[in-house]
Amino acid sequence: MQKIRKISQTAIVTTFLAIGTVLPGVASATTVEFQTVLGSFEVNLTDEATPETVANFLAYVNNSDYTNSIFHRSVNNFVIQGGGFVYDSITPIIDIETNDPVVNEPEFSNLRGTIAMAKIDGDADSATSQWFINLVDNSASLDASNGGFTVFGEVVGDGMDVVDAIAALSIFAFESPFAEIPLREYSADDPTNDLTLLNDTNLVIVNAVAVTDAAVDTAAALDLTENTLIVEFLEEQERIRAEQEERNRILRENRASGVGLSWFGILGLAVLVRRYF
Repeated sequence: MQKIRKISQTAIVTTFLAIGTVLPGVASATTVEFQTVLGSFEVNLTDEATPETVANFLAYVNNSDYTNSIFHRSVNNFVIQGGGFVYDSITPIIDIETNDPVVNEPEFSNLRGTIAMAKIDGDADSATSQWFINLVDNSASLDASNGGFTVFGEVVGDGMDVVDAIAALSIFAFESPFAEIPLREYSADDPTNDLTLLNDTNLVIVNAVAVTDAAVDTAAALDLTENTLIVEFLEEQERIRAEQEERNRILRENRASGVGLSWFGILGLAVLVRRYF
């Protein structure tokens, strides 16, 4: 996964307060349709619960950045990932030009069928254009790691049939970041050392991502679950920070006391020297 930056006290408190005010059952959403070569599926986005993330995602959608993008990563019983690269039939595979990173909003749990932002290891606020769809319940591994991975929508209807069909494709190990790329009409006998060999016959292409309902009140049927692991994580980080501050305070006091005793010792020695010598 584009893979925790050390969270400051302010960030911890702010995130904790934000999570504490979320009501997952009443999240609102815009609906978008992913039109892929294996079929289309719809995703409801959580506009109100994760506003920065949804606005970031829709900026790429509205700029057509995901048109002819590809699913470049598939991991069995984990995720399928896209949003990072485009195939334009002229140059083999090119990067999507990214905007500034978006702040992390880990409100919901990474359960099967949810869509979340990918990011860089060790940087909680590094998500840009790449996203992934959870194939299984990944809450234990993703809800608290790297600050928690931001879920910002859910696949609805029978859309997971298409997602599962993509996940069922054979995976091939080209050079990074295509070491787990799903391909169609490609076999183990075909070379994996030259990306220029891949074309629209092989790649899993997202022809477009289109907004099908721009209203922000279309999520009544979503069954998203609050990310409680990140709350526990942030509470633990706060406890560790408080304990460290207390240890530092005691250490400072002990050092100050030690310096005082040293001076008293020197004065006492001076008295003894003067008395006996």
